[in-house]
Amino acid sequence: MELSGEDASRADQNFLADLYRAGIDAGADRLAFCDTVGVLVPEVATDVFSRLSRLGAPISIHCHNDFGMATANTVAALRAGASQAHVTVNGIGERAGNASLEEVVMALESLYHIDTGIRCEDIYQLSRTVSRLTGLLVAPNKAIVGENAFTHEAGIHVHGLLADTNTYEPMHPETVGRKRRIVLGKHAGRASVELAMREFGLSVTPQQLTQIVARVKELGDKGKRVSDVDLQSIADTVLSIQMEPKVKLEELTVVAGNTVTPTASVKILLAGNERLEAGVGVGPVDAAINAIRRAISGVADVRLDEYHVDAVTGGTNALVEVWVTMAMADRKITARGAGADIIMASVEAVLNGINRLMRLEEEEIAKCRKA
Repeated sequence: MELSGEDASRADQNFLADLYRAGIDAGADRLAFCDTVGVLVPEVATDVFSRLSRLGAPISIHCHNDFGMATANTVAALRAGASQAHVTVNGIGERAGNASLEEVVMALESLYHIDTGIRCEDIYQLSRTVSRLTGLLVAPNKAIVGENAFTHEAGIHVHGLLADTNTYEPMHPETVGRKRRIVLGKHAGRASVELAMREFGLSVTPQQLTQIVARVKELGDKGKRVSDVDLQSIADTVLSIQMEPKVKLEELTVVAGNTVTPTASVKILLAGNERLEAGVGVGPVDAAINAIRRAISGVADVRLDEYHVDAVTGGTNALVEVWVTMAMADRKITARGAGADIIMASVEAVLNGINRLMRLEEEEIAKCRKA
């Protein structure tokens, strides 16, 4: 039986200790200290748990994140004698949430060298699964599992990473099941672009690299983010490489309404062969993307990991920019589409990503055959 002290962090600590002792005498074999409104601070947590851990029963720490201190307080309590911690994936919970499992685990593992017994390499996938099932998006700048946690743009950062990844990364991304990502924009430098070219399997001369960097910065200076597909297009232009897309859209028809299940039918050319397919979804965009995925099933198992829309202009006829992250196996790529029609912009982005992933897959197979 567990005796839980709600709002314990604001209680008189002598009274709380007496209450816990009485609970133990009454048969409680576990205790819980709850920082219900997130007012605990680490130095107090250390002092409180140094004393409470001597009561003779295992005690857990339960922290809320109203002041952004939940992880720090949880770690302090564990180091001071708490035997358990209440945590949640992605820090979800009431109001500002609870202590984040991924933050607590990695702070203990990486900073205090404590073996938690957690399979850390599964943390990112767990975060994505919980986010998908709960519908609660993870902030891009969220520690450990946010999309920007292992993303680098500034040229000086990437230059340092090329020399030693520890320069700008406190832990290896693979530790939590992630991969390093280089984002290109107005802050991109030669090192960033050169690294991206290597990942594409392209070899460029110093002169070609200079041209590619200039074009990337030109896009960045216009306020545009440069997707992987954008970069590939720039590189193809500079290197004069003409690549025929594997998947071409011939026709798209979408039906949607308040009394109709959103349905889309597509006709595509896949490596020159015509394919017709249909799909349904929660909306017209979802239906169109599902139809495309069904049309290429059996040839490429591609999934949509991220979808984001920005309105570039105002009004009901606004120009929109759609960003997607597409994945095939463990390889990911970003792509974008733009236009006044959000459905067509979305389809453009998805097809750009699919074509790039299929091309990378072909190049990988060709390398293996040569080896």
